[in-house]
Amino acid sequence: MASDELYPPRRLADAQRATAAAGLDALLLTPGSDLRYLTGYDAHEGERLTCLVLPAQGEPTLIVPTLERPAAEASPAPATGVRIVDHADGTDPYPLLVAALGGPVAAVGLADRMWAEQVLALRAALPGAAQRLASEVLREMRLRKSPAEVAALAEAGAAIDAVHRRMGEWLRPGRTEAEVGADIAAAIRAAGHVSVDFVIVAAGPNGASPHHGTSGRPIGAGEPVVVDIGGTMPSGYRSDCTRTYVAGAPAPAEFVDYYAVLHAAQRAAVAAVRPGVTAEDVDAAAREPIAAAGFGAAFLHRTGHGIGLDGHEEPYVVAGNARPLEAGMAFSVEPGIYLAGRHGARIEDIVVCAPDGVQRLNTTPTELIAL
Repeated sequence: MASDELYPPRRLADAQRATAAAGLDALLLTPGSDLRYLTGYDAHEGERLTCLVLPAQGEPTLIVPTLERPAAEASPAPATGVRIVDHADGTDPYPLLVAALGGPVAAVGLADRMWAEQVLALRAALPGAAQRLASEVLREMRLRKSPAEVAALAEAGAAIDAVHRRMGEWLRPGRTEAEVGADIAAAIRAAGHVSVDFVIVAAGPNGASPHHGTSGRPIGAGEPVVVDIGGTMPSGYRSDCTRTYVAGAPAPAEFVDYYAVLHAAQRAAVAAVRPGVTAEDVDAAAREPIAAAGFGAAFLHRTGHGIGLDGHEEPYVVAGNARPLEAGMAFSVEPGIYLAGRHGARIEDIVVCAPDGVQRLNTTPTELIAL
C-alpha cells in the first residue's frame, strides 16, 4: 500500500483547519500515534526532542535530533510537505520550536502522551500559551478510518488470524503458558508484524484474569485457555484477537454451558453494529444476554475499544457512551465471562462499522476450539 494512501498529505491541511476551528494556534506533537497519523513518521521516543510544529496557519515543521534526521527524511513525512529542522546534541531545541511557530501563540494543543519534562519545557518556552490536549482536534479525524486504514487493519486482522490458526502446533497439556506464549510471539512476527504488542495465554484459573499475561504454570488437560494476542504491522496499524481453546480432554460442563452464552452474546453484539446505533447499544447487546444468564457480575470490562495506530483508542464500546456509530469506526467486540479461581472465556473480533452494517476483520471461528 502506498504511503500517500495511508498517510495522505491533505491530512496536515485538514488538521490545520481543525486546529483553528478549536481555537488553538498550533499543535505540538512529540513521538506517538498522532505524529505518525499526520506525517507517517514512526519517530523514536527519547530524551532528545522530536516535535511536529503544526501552526493553524503557515508551514508545518518537524524538529528532530540531527542523528535522527536521516530516518525522518526516509519516512513519508517529506512527501506530506513538512519542513525538517534538526538540532545537534548539546543544543537547546526549544528556540527552534518557538521560531517554527512564526509568532506569539495564545493556546497550543500538546500530544496527549507527551513526556512531562517536555510539557514543562514548553511551559517555560511559551509562558503565555495555554496548554490543551491535541486530541481535542485529532480525535474526530482519527475516529473514522479511511478505506486505506480499513485495508491496513484488515491486513493486520488476517495476520493475527493466521497465528490463531496455528495454535494446535503449540498449545497442549503439560506445556507452560510461557512456553506457548514464546511460540506465539515468534509466529506473530513471522506472520508479518514488526512488533508483538501483547501475548496472553491464560489457562484454567488464570483465565479468570482478563489481563493475565503468561506464567510458568503448566496447562492442564481439559482446561479452558484464553489466548489474546496482537501486534503492530509495518503500516503502523494494529491487530488484536482473542479465542478460547481447550486441549487434551473435554472442557468442564459448566464452562461449556456459559461459553455458549458468551458465544451468542458476542455474535449478537457484532450483529448490532451499524451506523446510527450507539456505542452503548453495542455494549448492551453483549451484556444483556450474559446478565440474563446469571453471569452479569462476571463480565468485568467494557465490550470494546477502538483500534488503529493505537491498540486502544476511541470509540470505546461501553455503557454511558451515547455516541452514534459512523461508517469507518473500527473497534473490538470482546465480551468475556470470568469465574474467579475456576476459569474464564473471552471472544474478540475487530470490526468496522460499514455503510450498510458491519465488517468483521477477524474471520476465524468463534466457537470453543478443541485442539
